[in-house]
Amino acid sequence: MDNQRNSSDGSNTSSSRAEKQMVDTPDTNGREKISDVEAAPAPAPFKPPPGMAPADFPDGGLVAWSVCLGAWCCIFASFGWIACIGVYQTYYQSHQLSQYTPSTIAWIPSTEVFIMQAGAPVWGKIFDNYGARFLLIFGTFFHIFGLMMASLGTEYYQLFLAQSLCSGLGASALFYAGLNSLSTWFFKKRALAFGIAASGSSMGGVIIPIMFNQLVDRIGFGWSMRAIAFMLLGLLLIANATTKSRLQHKVKPFKIMDFVVPFKEPRFLLLSMGSFFFFCGLFIPINFIILYGEYYGMSSSLAGYQLAILNAASVPGRIIPGWAGDRFGRFNVMILTILLSVVVVLALWIPSKSNAPIIVFSALYGFASGAFVSLVGPLVAQISDIRQIGVRNGSNFFVISFAALIGSPIAGALIDSDNGGYLYMQIFSGLVMAVGGICFIGSRYTQVGMKWKKV
Repeated sequence: MDNQRNSSDGSNTSSSRAEKQMVDTPDTNGREKISDVEAAPAPAPFKPPPGMAPADFPDGGLVAWSVCLGAWCCIFASFGWIACIGVYQTYYQSHQLSQYTPSTIAWIPSTEVFIMQAGAPVWGKIFDNYGARFLLIFGTFFHIFGLMMASLGTEYYQLFLAQSLCSGLGASALFYAGLNSLSTWFFKKRALAFGIAASGSSMGGVIIPIMFNQLVDRIGFGWSMRAIAFMLLGLLLIANATTKSRLQHKVKPFKIMDFVVPFKEPRFLLLSMGSFFFFCGLFIPINFIILYGEYYGMSSSLAGYQLAILNAASVPGRIIPGWAGDRFGRFNVMILTILLSVVVVLALWIPSKSNAPIIVFSALYGFASGAFVSLVGPLVAQISDIRQIGVRNGSNFFVISFAALIGSPIAGALIDSDNGGYLYMQIFSGLVMAVGGICFIGSRYTQVGMKWKKV
């Protein structure tokens, strides 16, 4: 035992002497050698910038939810207005612009949607540099001014300039002010918060068509437009008082490559491709459902309520998928709702030739398609540095803008080629949305493969 203990002690002593020699023995230049462990200390764990860690996001509280209210008002006034432009397509076709074809008239709403989306890179960069204040002031003025001028319009060019260009620019600035601000306040509950805010577009799509249809025969087109504009102005005053970013913004130079770099990421590229194709078909039922109902014998009064039904159903279609996305994965829920939208268009809308199935289609399509607006922002944020949310949202929505520009005119041209029928248009709408769903599946695949997990 003593021999073993002495041997052990000797071994330990030798080991200690060897370690000391390795550390302290001078090299040929007279400097002390330093052990490998001391020469290469373990790197410090990554710490996100201040305010960027998940725990730094409030995910609730009075200020955060007041920002959600402001974003709701912004989206009501911008995307809610866009969601009901099918009413104006129908009205212009039978009144001021009756001498024009549906495809020509469709350039007014489609250009407005294009401008609203295409402004995303500019507004996103301004938001990243300065926050939401400038966007809110600019957007409020130009959107309301454009609607007031459209109320005086009687010619095609007047309506195009006022509604498509002026109002479209203002609506664009308001939409991205609310969308990007909300991203800075929520992390775990981001999709739910976006779903609640996006329900503003649904409520706008319910209230504005009913308001217009009830007022236009009583007080005329001009004062109907002005009444809607004054209502939106009241909401935008609330938005200006409550919407703000949580971040400390720093001015950075404008570089075009900042908007190109995200597309080098396969997951972002496929997400943008999916957004493009889905959006290309998304607004076709919204813009033409009233004309479709009238084509198959629905009364004008009942047909006028189809947009209200569609948008009313999209209220839970915005909120429920947002809640589900936070629990089960936002990509997963987006893919499922796109699949449901495609099925509803191809399997239900095409055979709908009478009042009851058209009404059912309006409700189901409103619910299924509503998830896109509430989830696309959280999906971009999920794969982005939140400090670049304005630029990356801008890149994605700029791609979407071209789908918004061409979707409705293509649909109008397909109606003309079908001798006034709607079958070609319906097939086109369903197929391009299906392509969009495949791209979203591809984006998910680049992240986790085909495994079923929360993404």
